[in-house]
Amino acid sequence: METKSEFARRIRQARGEEAADCVLKNCRIVDVFCGDIVQADVAICGEMIAGIGSYSGVKEIECNKSYISPGFLEGHIHVESSMLSPNEFANTVLSHGTTTVICDPHEIANVAGKAGIEYMLAESNDHACDLFVMAPSCVPATHLENSGAALDVIDMKDVCGYPRVIGIAEMMNYPGVLFADTGVLDKLLLSQGLGLQVDGHAPGLNGKDLQAYVGAGIRSDHECTTAKEAREKLRAGMFLFIREGSTAKNLEALLPVVTERNSRRCLLVTDDCHPGDLLTDGHLDRILRKAISLGLDPITAIQMVTINVSDCFLLSDRGAVAPGYRADLVLFDELSDIRPRMVFSSGRQVEKGQLTTRKQKAALLEKFPQVFHSVHVDLQNLSFRIPAEGETGRVIGVQKDQLVTDSLKVALTIKGDEAVADCTRDLLKIAVIERHRATGNIGLGFVRGVGLQRGALASSVAHDSHNIIVIGADDKDMELAVRTVAGFGGGLAVVAEGRVMASLPLQVAGLMSTAPAQEVAGAFSVLLGAASELGGQVADPFMLMSFLALPVIPHLKMTDLGLVDVDAFESVGLWV
Repeated sequence: METKSEFARRIRQARGEEAADCVLKNCRIVDVFCGDIVQADVAICGEMIAGIGSYSGVKEIECNKSYISPGFLEGHIHVESSMLSPNEFANTVLSHGTTTVICDPHEIANVAGKAGIEYMLAESNDHACDLFVMAPSCVPATHLENSGAALDVIDMKDVCGYPRVIGIAEMMNYPGVLFADTGVLDKLLLSQGLGLQVDGHAPGLNGKDLQAYVGAGIRSDHECTTAKEAREKLRAGMFLFIREGSTAKNLEALLPVVTERNSRRCLLVTDDCHPGDLLTDGHLDRILRKAISLGLDPITAIQMVTINVSDCFLLSDRGAVAPGYRADLVLFDELSDIRPRMVFSSGRQVEKGQLTTRKQKAALLEKFPQVFHSVHVDLQNLSFRIPAEGETGRVIGVQKDQLVTDSLKVALTIKGDEAVADCTRDLLKIAVIERHRATGNIGLGFVRGVGLQRGALASSVAHDSHNIIVIGADDKDMELAVRTVAGFGGGLAVVAEGRVMASLPLQVAGLMSTAPAQEVAGAFSVLLGAASELGGQVADPFMLMSFLALPVIPHLKMTDLGLVDVDAFESVGLWV
């Protein structure tokens, strides 16, 4: 907050009574209020924009009619999905014009509870890219799995008191809302009492169930996959978050819903984004370029990552190039092809964000031991054998570029007295192993659509409880993959013929690496190449695999307790 003298100085600079600290000269400013372009100077005083017009400054930067927009705001992401530490994530997206990130840390909260959230806030403190947090509302997401921690309403009240916590994160337990579960109602009443925004998560919800869900105070949704669904949710009063991440890509399907009249209720978000995508293609700038190429008006697109986000989350100090707003700014040359070439955060030009030093990392390790020692697996009783109890089984069917899966009924391949993987029929084994308390729980089943012809893939990233998930064509390779991941204290592995082909340790809660983004992206690229060698048909099988354990997205999923019929919201057996 400005002191009184700083406040007075900014007023003098706005009036032209004294030179501004810095002036960006001859800009084409994206006016997100009126939806047009204004040619003028931008005067900066300290961290704030003093004025728009004709100004002189102590420092002047000639922009030569470059476009200037507000810094981009990410309205919904799980930073953990990038596999980068909060600081390294911020370093990476800042160069792509993202100056504010609103994240839901429920991934790390499911592993380490409040300590995980505190770690995220501590590591991102005082960064040029602001990281705000939504308090996770569903830890664990359901009663159909075992997580490493649980947050009840008392814990959530504590979290809501942390600095930079600005709302309640996605209410994934929509059945709990509809059936008026007392614990869910307590959390919603907490949000009302504190006056906080509540994000939603309600794939496919419509009709009176949608009315009840929105009427409970939930104001956004990022799970729409069809224009019809998106339009109904907009009409119900929700902010529409159009997701275009590394796995779920809904932009093309939902963009026709956006009109001149409703666009201010629409946001562009990533939800989940892997490091290679961030480094190669960008962050929100990537989505902007794609949206514009699909025919969206460029200024409307920019509004959807700036002022619309600040309006949604009541961040009234940012999201526009206007007096009294934070000087978070992005310069680029082409409105039709947005590629940031200069970024300002709080009035300072930034080349890259602040790095976490080794000393800082050591301090975080000492302060948050449960975050860095989070994998506890019963390896003595590890078995992937599935006794044959019939002929037909429930099989998870993968849908291309979607998180929604099919619930298939398939005649399984039986050898002797057990059901086995059969690559000729694209039937692979899938298992989820509890990794928080070494209970020995293992959920076993089959998946179709991944396409491996041999070997196995394993990961400690498995939404939302983040037990170890493994998919494979061979039981021994599946076991080696799990042992490799557990030996790292979390991570990813590709195994074939008894050999580890590629791996990536994720030391932070089994979700994030402590390494620089380039190193993580390089290792992950090698993993994807190794997975492709095994015959995988999915561009990013690890991102896909991580969602096959999420029992809040239809229709059939796997947890450490077994198969889950998400539509019925109950555990079901393999055999039918």
